[in-house]
Amino acid sequence: MSNLKVWLDGKLVNHEDATVPISTHSLQYGTGIFEGIRAYSTSKGTAIFRLQDHTERFFNSARIYRMKIPFAPKEISDAIVETVKVNSLGDCYIRPFAFYANYSELLRPKTPKISTYIWAFPFGAYFEGVLKGIKCRTSSWQRISSRMLPVQAKASGNYLNSIVGINEARDSGFDDAIFTSMNGFVAEGSGENIFIIKNGEIITPGKDSDILLGITRESIITMARDMGFHVTERFVHREELYTADEIFFSGTAAEVTPIINVDNVPVGNGNVGDVTKSIANAFSDIVRGKNGNYDKWLHYVA
Repeated sequence: MSNLKVWLDGKLVNHEDATVPISTHSLQYGTGIFEGIRAYSTSKGTAIFRLQDHTERFFNSARIYRMKIPFAPKEISDAIVETVKVNSLGDCYIRPFAFYANYSELLRPKTPKISTYIWAFPFGAYFEGVLKGIKCRTSSWQRISSRMLPVQAKASGNYLNSIVGINEARDSGFDDAIFTSMNGFVAEGSGENIFIIKNGEIITPGKDSDILLGITRESIITMARDMGFHVTERFVHREELYTADEIFFSGTAAEVTPIINVDNVPVGNGNVGDVTKSIANAFSDIVRGKNGNYDKWLHYVA
């Protein structure tokens, strides 16, 4: 990482020079908001996937937490492109992050100072052996709800909930956790949305299940319907995980990740299913610029 440049408050600096004091408010209290964005190598150069949608959600998260980012959305999206370009990146992960930079022991600084940085680095598959599918455990921890924290904000502190779940899952021999919501229905993974497939129908929890409305999730719903699949957003009972024909995660990092086992119960026949394969292949073609019908989702780095 030492040779990478990051964008910090309007300037490109060396990664190792982008530091903050240990007394920084966000380090003490987890008061940061962020985005996870991917870019991909294509025949036309590097393409950032759904840049404007990610930028919009970034500012929505800031608004929910009353953080006034001292840059306009276009300045941030331009800075994302600049950071990818200056580092000559192809397949990569991009992390815009805004945080309280005050040195303060107070929960709310008297005069909030918001800093923003953008970090981009080479990135491949999130899960090892993803093509073979992963094993998940239904977490004993429930997903936070909007009655506790704003789940539609992509905020640092929210992910402590994810960390206790994934720690439990990994320590039990699984790859990731599946959380249920406070009302007992299936919500999402530690950092992914979830889809189940039954009798050819694709089903995913809706926003009333206290999920983050993932941009990859919305992309998959759109493209799956374009492919002729029937997609339903509804409450999903936990037991449906055990009777589903196929299950997969979606997310910026996870992309389309097949799940072949839940709580030591094989999903379907225990192998990656045909519908999941077709969705994964179609998604890969889109993000790599091989399907012109979705070029509007790609921002090419000139």
